[in-house]
Amino acid sequence: MVIDEPALPATAAQTSADHPWPVRLLSESLKHYIDRAPATWVEGQLIEHRVVRGNAWMTLRDMEAEISLPVTAWRNVASHLDPGVQQGARVVAWVKPNFYTKTGRLSMIAQDIRPVGIGDLLARVERLRHALAEEGLFAQKKPLPLVPARIGLITGKDSDAMKDVMRNTLLRWPATEFTVVHTAVQGAQAPTEIIEALHQLDADERVDLIVIARGGGALEEVILPFSDERLVRTVAAATTPVVSAIGHEADHPVLDDVADLRASTPTDAAKRIVPDATVEAESIAQARLRMAAAVQRLVTEQATHLATVRSRPVLLHPETMITTRHEELTGVLTRARTAVRQLISREREVVEQVMARVRSLSPQSTLNRGYAVVQAEQGLIRRADQLQVGTPVNILLSRGDFHAEVTSINPSTDDEG
Repeated sequence: MVIDEPALPATAAQTSADHPWPVRLLSESLKHYIDRAPATWVEGQLIEHRVVRGNAWMTLRDMEAEISLPVTAWRNVASHLDPGVQQGARVVAWVKPNFYTKTGRLSMIAQDIRPVGIGDLLARVERLRHALAEEGLFAQKKPLPLVPARIGLITGKDSDAMKDVMRNTLLRWPATEFTVVHTAVQGAQAPTEIIEALHQLDADERVDLIVIARGGGALEEVILPFSDERLVRTVAAATTPVVSAIGHEADHPVLDDVADLRASTPTDAAKRIVPDATVEAESIAQARLRMAAAVQRLVTEQATHLATVRSRPVLLHPETMITTRHEELTGVLTRARTAVRQLISREREVVEQVMARVRSLSPQSTLNRGYAVVQAEQGLIRRADQLQVGTPVNILLSRGDFHAEVTSINPSTDDEG
């Protein structure tokens, strides 16, 4: 009797502990899947390169991350490789993934490997430089502090660049303090380590300025690590001013364009980030002399001006102003009194004239001439026929009066009055 074996799951998702795949089926499935992947051009650094029986066995590492892949070039390809394809070289390889089912080993089969020439690398740098310039990344410059109290220095350990920056800076401004972060300054790890150091120093509130320094060297060692796009963008985003001091005058990585200040050498950086204390002391002394001379000139000018002002009559004899005003006031008072006296005199004369006219018209004036006024009970007597014999009357004279009695009446024969 033949027992039928259960059918194997059609897909990996249908497998279970009770219905697993045999190892060969998984291996064959992986190989079938990987064989469909197209060949790809990749770039990296050869960290291992050995030739055995004409076949080249290599390890290709990413230029920025700690990621590696095994690469194999069979005899027909390895025999035609460029001499520049060797350990440590930067290359581009046309590879196709291959899965070896017997050992489960994945490798990249190289169909072509070419060294990346310095010309190609510099062309890439220029393209990156142009693209970032169009973004406006190079136009954003932060001002450097006049006298940074603490400088963050990113450089290689015990490097000449570090010594040049620190020695020349302290010679110029001895009070300067440093926070030094050692990083790789060449190779694939340099950009990553420098970026980490930048973040560390930019977050330190005590650091007023950051200097990235490296001495001279091969063109690819100086230009490439400091033209990494990630590094350039990190410098542009930093809040602390950054100074680039890479290589020599002729070296020009993209970092120089994005930095807030480009120094031609590490020594030049020291001269440009801090003032010379001796020169500044001399400048201060000269400034003090100029200020003292200016103050002396100002005092002399003001003293001369004051003397001129004091020599004017109004200040030389200030009492003259009071005397003049006193004389003017006295004259005004005299004229006022004279005018008042004249007015009173004129008005007195007018009053006297009026009084004279009044007196001349008053009854008293008539009495003074010898006339008398006769009054009876009925009033003023002007005619004799107003009286009767025996009527008592009052006689008013110029001075005093007396009483009398009518004894006789002689009426006037004249009809007037």
